Amino acid sequence: MNAPARNALVVSGLRKSYAGREVVCGVDLQVAPGECFGLLGPNGAGKTTTMKLCLGLADPDAGQIELLGHAVPEEGREARAEVGVVPQFDSLDPDFTVAENLVVYGRYFGLNDRDIRARIPELLEFSGLTGRADARIQTLSGGMKRRLTLARALVNDPRMLFLDEPTTGLDPQARHLIWERLRHLLQEGKTLILTTHFMEEAERLCTRVAIMDNGRIITQGSPRALIAQHVEPHVVEVHGPGVDSWAERGKTLAARVERAGETVFCYAADPAPLLADLKGEPELIYLHRPANLEDLFLKLTGRDLRD
Repeated sequence: MNAPARNALVVSGLRKSYAGREVVCGVDLQVAPGECFGLLGPNGAGKTTTMKLCLGLADPDAGQIELLGHAVPEEGREARAEVGVVPQFDSLDPDFTVAENLVVYGRYFGLNDRDIRARIPELLEFSGLTGRADARIQTLSGGMKRRLTLARALVNDPRMLFLDEPTTGLDPQARHLIWERLRHLLQEGKTLILTTHFMEEAERLCTRVAIMDNGRIITQGSPRALIAQHVEPHVVEVHGPGVDSWAERGKTLAARVERAGETVFCYAADPAPLLADLKGEPELIYLHRPANLEDLFLKLTGRDLRD
């Protein structure tokens, strides 16, 4: 009988404070090899700090971290040698070409220039940048820069990638291309840890997600299981003239009603009464859809704006 595979990341009792404020409050996580794990939460929830702690880029106040079999932060350098990182903001060097950015970055891992240059054609093909090796960074579009940052994170052929909001600021075409590339990495057996504010992205890519708020993990599991556990299966979005007065009636037809801006969200196990009633309201515009990860996220963390 084969022994179970060792977890790629194990975090237990993780805590971190800044200026007397605890921003990571007893976090426990386990990430299996070859899965895409989503760490989700509103701004200020503690996601980026948690990732920095896991990478050994900050020292925890308490708790234990094991990354790819290495104790962190004690063996952080050894762990990072097997990890690729896609930061939230691109940090490409504008003084270098596309290829030179990859070569210089590869040197941080102790790779020699010959081995790095041998990988460059493969990395550029993977990132859809074939023929751009000699291009200057200033000539690249935002999508190209993001794909180059992903290629750069792969220069050391890592076993695991940390991706901090990898598609922020991209148009839908570029976002879908990066999703396709990330699925390819999962098929290769790489482990991905993803933070994102795009709930559709997390729902498409992640095997499991953890939702974090105020420094704590408030739930974790597979997206579909969590949605089924916490949210009614049907959602009807309603807006238009007269929606305020209709919303009071909607509360009698749905299990739960919430308001966000000009839209009323009605959650129900059976949407038939809602839909029948809305047919008699020609001025109202409505959309009936299944519950999704964004509904779960908003139910657990609230609809208030976070800065």
